[in-house]
Amino acid sequence: MHLITNHLHGVAESKKRIQLPIDRRKLAKRRFRATAADGTDFGFDLPHPLKHGTAFHETDDSVYLIEQEPESVLKISFPDGQTGARYGWMVGNMHFPAAFDENHMLAEDDPAVRQMLERSQIPFEEARSIFQPPTNTAAHHHH
Repeated sequence: MHLITNHLHGVAESKKRIQLPIDRRKLAKRRFRATAADGTDFGFDLPHPLKHGTAFHETDDSVYLIEQEPESVLKISFPDGQTGARYGWMVGNMHFPAAFDENHMLAEDDPAVRQMLERSQIPFEEARSIFQPPTNTAAHHHH
């Protein structure tokens, strides 16, 4: 098993890419174990979590990359920024993460989120996507 303590910088484009598929919740951790697509085992002990697409290990001819697995999400479209902000507040007020694009947001596909959207008559679509909500864990504490 290879122990990974940080990500790589400046990897050669000519190297073969080998994916390490991983779900978002495991990827959010700093310490975990996982197996790459070629069967190579890795242990991670990181100063900060890695993100989708990050290179973390290389050999003479290959580079290993994080491949966050797509998951079920709810795609909620909005016509303007004010509506998007309100929808984001509604989801965030329930302590669920959200990721934003210019005209839609993605929220975790959870029964509580679905129920809130239906009750508020907010249309949404089911989708599968790599869900990457912003993280700022150091700024949010409950005492």
